Amino acid sequence: MKGILIIALISIMMAGCGKRQYFTVDVDNPKFIPNTVFTGSEDLTSPKFKHLREKYQLDTIFHGETNEFKRILLLRHWIKSKIKIDDFGDPYPGGGYVEGILDAALEGQGYHCGHFMKVQNAIMNAYGYVTRTLGAGPGVKGGPDGHHGIDEIWLNDYNKWFLSDAKYDHHFEKNGIPLSALEIRDEYLKNKAADIVKVKGPGRIPTDVDPETGTNKERSAQTYTWVEFHGHNDLFTVFPNHKDLLIMYDDDFFKNNTWIWGGKPHWAYAKPEFMKKVEDRDAIEWTPNTIASKVTIDGDKATIELVSDTPNLKEYQMKKLPSGAWAKVGNKVEVSLKDKKYDLVFRTMNLAGVTGPEHKIIIDSKN
Repeated sequence: MKGILIIALISIMMAGCGKRQYFTVDVDNPKFIPNTVFTGSEDLTSPKFKHLREKYQLDTIFHGETNEFKRILLLRHWIKSKIKIDDFGDPYPGGGYVEGILDAALEGQGYHCGHFMKVQNAIMNAYGYVTRTLGAGPGVKGGPDGHHGIDEIWLNDYNKWFLSDAKYDHHFEKNGIPLSALEIRDEYLKNKAADIVKVKGPGRIPTDVDPETGTNKERSAQTYTWVEFHGHNDLFTVFPNHKDLLIMYDDDFFKNNTWIWGGKPHWAYAKPEFMKKVEDRDAIEWTPNTIASKVTIDGDKATIELVSDTPNLKEYQMKKLPSGAWAKVGNKVEVSLKDKKYDLVFRTMNLAGVTGPEHKIIIDSKN
C-alpha cells in the first residue's frame, strides 16, 4: 500500500513538472503616446470627404501605388500642380472652403500658404491619413518675421509625424527619415540645418535652392524656429465654425525669446486664452493609430487588452505568425494556450481602411 502511494505521488509530481509555464517576452514595439492635449478629429463619416474624392477624381492620382508614403507625396504633388502661388490676392475667392479654393484654382486663381494648408489637410484626411494644421515662422526681430501655414501628416510605416509643405511640394529628411516640425526646429537651432536635406516632389529630390522661389535650405528650415499647432483637429469637417487654439511647445527657447510676426510679438501673447503652452514634447508628438497592450496570463489562458488613440477607429486586427491571416478582434482578446510559443501581431484599422503600425506580442513557455 505504501509503495502504491509513493508511485501515485511521483506520478502527480511528474505531471506537474510537465505542465507548461507561459510568460511574455519583451518586444521593442512602436511607442504609444496618448493624446492628452489636442481635441477633435476630422469625421470620416462626413459626406464632404466622399464628395471631395469623387468631384476631383482623386483616386486617379495614385496610378496603382500602394505604398502609403508614396501615395501621400503623390496627393501633395497634385495639390501643388493645381494651385499656383499668389501671396497678395486678398480678398481671395472661395470663402475659405476647400472646394471653393480648388474650383477657383482650377480656373487659374492663385492662393497663399494657408489655403494650401487647408486643401492638404482635407485631401489627406479624405484618404484616412491623420493630418493636422500648423503655423510657423522665423520670428526674427528686424529680420525674417513672416508666417507660414503647413501640415503634419502621420506616417504609419515610420510611426512618426512629418512636416509636409504643399505650397512648395517639399519636406525635410535626415538619413532618409522624414522630419516633423519640431525636429526641423531642433536641427535649425543646433547648426542651421546643416545635417538635414530638403527634398521636393514625389521623387524626394534633394533641393538646396528652390528653383521656384530662390529660397535655400537654411532659410526654409528657419521658418520652423517658431511653431504653433492648431489644437482643434477638425478644420475641414466643421468649417467655417472652427475654433482657434494654438498649442506652443514651452521649452527653454520659447521661455527666453519672443516670437515676432510682422514686426511685433505674435498676436496670441496678448490673447492668452488662445495659447496653450505645453512643456511635455511627447504630448505634442502623440502617436495616433499606435497600440499599447496589457497581457495577463492565468494558467493556460492569456488575456490581451489593447489601447490606442486612433481617430475614426473601425477595428483592431490580429494575426498569428508565421502564416496566419488578419482577423477582426475586439479590444480584449482571450487566447487559449496550447502551443509552445505564440507570435501574435495586432494593428488598428480606421474607417478609410488605413492600418496603423504593427504591435507584436510574444508568449513563450517552459516546462
